[in-house]
Parts: sequence; C-alpha cells; structure tokens
Amino acid sequence: MQVFLALRDLRVARGRFVLIGSVIALVALLSTLLSGLATGLVDDGISGLRALPISHLAFQRGAESSFSRSVLGPDALQVFEDVPDLRATPIGVSFVNASSSPGTSVDLALFGVDPHGFLAEESAGAAEADPNASSLDGGLVLSEELQGEMALGDRLEILGSDRSLPVVGFTFGGTYGHVPIAYTSLATWQSLVYGQDPRGRFSAIALQADRPFDAAALDVAAGTDTVTKTQAFNGSPGYSAETATMTLIRGFLLVISALVVGAFFTVWTVQRTRQIGLLKAIGASNWYVVRDALGQLAVVLAASIAVGTLVGVGLGSLVGEDVPFSLAAGSVGASSLALAVTGMAGSLVALRRLTRIDPAISLSVEA
Repeated sequence: MQVFLALRDLRVARGRFVLIGSVIALVALLSTLLSGLATGLVDDGISGLRALPISHLAFQRGAESSFSRSVLGPDALQVFEDVPDLRATPIGVSFVNASSSPGTSVDLALFGVDPHGFLAEESAGAAEADPNASSLDGGLVLSEELQGEMALGDRLEILGSDRSLPVVGFTFGGTYGHVPIAYTSLATWQSLVYGQDPRGRFSAIALQADRPFDAAALDVAAGTDTVTKTQAFNGSPGYSAETATMTLIRGFLLVISALVVGAFFTVWTVQRTRQIGLLKAIGASNWYVVRDALGQLAVVLAASIAVGTLVGVGLGSLVGEDVPFSLAAGSVGASSLALAVTGMAGSLVALRRLTRIDPAISLSVEA
C-alpha cells in the first residue's frame, strides 16, 4: 500500500520531482567530477611513491616524511640492515630541471637508488632499455610518461651541474609531487646533489618488511622516524593541502545536498498535510507514513544520483591528459553513497513533521 501511494505521488506531481531530481543530479554530477579531480591530483602527486615495492620509509628524525628535509648516512642504514627478514636500501630524492640537446626542458623527481638493491631490481628496471647501456650508473631511466618527448640515447643536461646523462631506458615510474620520476644510481644522485663530497649521504631508507618489526627501537638506535608508505604520502609537496581542499569542497557539496533535499521534502510534507491527516484518520500509523515518505525519497535519490553519476562519468571520459583526472570505481561509489546518506539525513526534519500531523486536521477540513 505504501509503495502505491509513493508511486502515485511521483506520477501525479512528476514536475516537482523532476525539478528536485535535476538539482540532486547536478550535485551528483559535481561530486563525481570532484572525485575524479581529487583522485587525479592524488595520483599525480604520489603515484610514483605508491608504486615503490616498499612497506615503510625511514626519514631523519623531525623531517616529517619529507625527502627534502631528510639526510641520513651509512650508520643509520647499518642499523636497519642488521635486522633479519628486513630488506633495507638507501634512496635519494630531489627535484631537478633537465634539458635535452634540441632544447626540451623538463622537471624531474630524481630518485637515486642502489643498482644492486631491491628497488633497482623491482622498480627501476627498465621495461624498454638501450641495449648499448649496461648499467643504471651514470644514466637515467625515465618515467614512461616522457617517452613521447625523449628517446633512448638522448642526453639530458642537469641544470645547476655540469653533468649530462644519457637516457638508458623507460619504466613505469609514475610521478612524485606532480613531476615525472627519473631513476639513476645512488652514486650519480649523490654526485649531482653533494658534488665531490657526498660522504655516503642519502634522503631516506626504503624498507620492505614481510613481518612486523620493532620500528621504535630501530628509530632510537638510528635517529630516524619510520613511517608506513601510506603515511609517507603526506610528505609529498602539496599533498596534504590538496587533499584537504578537495575534501572540504566535497563536504560542502554534501551539506548543500542535505539542505536542498531537506527543504524540498519539508515543503512537500506541508503540502501533503491534509492527505497525511486523512491517512491517519483511517488508521495509518506514524510508522506507515514515515515508510511511505522514506520509500518515495529513496526512489528520487537513487534515480537522480544514478543519472548525475553516469553523466559525470561520461564527461570525465572526455577530459584530456593535460588535466589530472582519474575516476576510480571505489571513489565514485563512495561519493554516491555519501550523497544518498546525507540526502536521507536531510529529510529527517520533514519526517519529524510527518509524525506530528494530527488526524483532526483532515477531519475538520472535510467537515
């Protein structure tokens, strides 16, 4: 019976429901596009770090997971290397600007890794390599994103130094801090950053642990702060600010959606006061009229959010590669679910009003 009444209202007053449905669909569209932008920004900021085959990173104490603030040496590395079942390798990270002989200039996140360490074996290994180049030492393995701009054998001059390094391969390196990653050997990285006096320094220690280990004790001994790979994302330039900004915007959209839905169904409830009073006069309980309203709201929300999300996915597929945009099913699904939940929550004010309608109102009118 309740489904019949809800569907009847939707059919009779379809103009009003199409109007409110259009507003909810627009909010769902914006929410979907914002989800794509948020995921795209995250991918553009930390996809390279996320792709590394590591479980933890150890930074200099107080560096707040920032490679640029962290400087470690061989003594700290030795502490981690002495732990059984814990793989540890040094990694140097810095940002450089490089130019090729035709004059192409490119910003790079330069990752210096031990050519014999697990990072070089599992991450910096080139998917496409120059057969004339035998080692990562003295060369660059670039992110495949640069494959259209650079070619094997090209030489890149690192600005600020007198070094010119050949491109010896391409691999999936991703980006870090919105900049494509380039791998080189740790010795080459140290010579570019510290010149003739590197003293074995590097940025952090990459760890690969198959079982839990006492990170606190190791940090005390090595003077480090060990964080998980996910926690290290916060050290990426701009990552925290971008994530907070996008989260805030999406939060505002959810609040707006709740207010719009709540206002519409409050007005709709006022207009249905006589009808609801009549239902109660013939024996309908408060629970019955609440279920009727919730069913009606669920149909409107589901249809509107589905349409808005599908349009958002369609528009997102048209976004070019110049814009960091990426739609993930989980993110879009979570965004749609949050929109539905806040929409239902926004209707609570109207539902409270439903339960307070006196059947005598209808009876007095009818008389």
